[in-house]
Amino acid sequence: MFVNQMKPFRQIKIRKFNDNSIKEIKDPIAVEQKLRIFVNGKEILSLYCTPIMIRELVVGFLMTEGIFNGVWCAEGMDIEYKEEEIRVNIAVEGELVLDKHTITSGCVGGITFEKNMEEIPVKKGPFISAIKLFELFERFQKASKLYHLTGCVHSAALADREGIVILTEDIGRHNAVDKVIGYCIIENIPLNDKLMLVSGRLSSEMVTKCSRWALPILVSRTAPTTKALEIAHARGITIIGFLRGRRFNIYSHPERILVS
Repeated sequence: MFVNQMKPFRQIKIRKFNDNSIKEIKDPIAVEQKLRIFVNGKEILSLYCTPIMIRELVVGFLMTEGIFNGVWCAEGMDIEYKEEEIRVNIAVEGELVLDKHTITSGCVGGITFEKNMEEIPVKKGPFISAIKLFELFERFQKASKLYHLTGCVHSAALADREGIVILTEDIGRHNAVDKVIGYCIIENIPLNDKLMLVSGRLSSEMVTKCSRWALPILVSRTAPTTKALEIAHARGITIIGFLRGRRFNIYSHPERILVS
């Protein structure tokens, strides 16, 4: 149940220095909100996020981490927006699997649960030209409206050769990816023939999230880590980094990128 949808930014009075003078203006600042997730009334974790696409964020996170072994309905998720926090309660029939978890290197503390989940190797996936990659990433960057407004969020998008399927934004880069995945789960959109475009660095948990849904190509304007590349090589994922202007680096499985 949606009680109230919050705005992702607030207008805050600041003093701006420019050309040797100071004036007071209103500046859009990204909202950082605490999200508490409850299962059958029991709190299982909390994190900080941008307060939009909460249902997609929770679905993407919980399904990717494999926290439930049982039946649950995303439509029946109860979402309550309070001034100080957002509370989500989910009714679940079955086993709740909460092993030890790791706070990752991501901004705003990404969380990943350590499980031996079966990973689906990516065997195929789309072929895409360098020219089309440039076009898609330019669209992606132009469509990141909250970033252009505040300069304070990460973006993630699912794309195919025709264009952007869904774009999300959040103060946490992991959250942005989880929102994309959650949206696709809810809308029954396959990921195994798409590209994931992201604004932030590609660390191991980012690649793992894509690997768990057999997503074949991951593209960023920044760089991957060594652990991310280990996972990408082993799972058959194409990693593209430093896509800026008319250049990029291919770090793994280059066979999907057409340069002629």
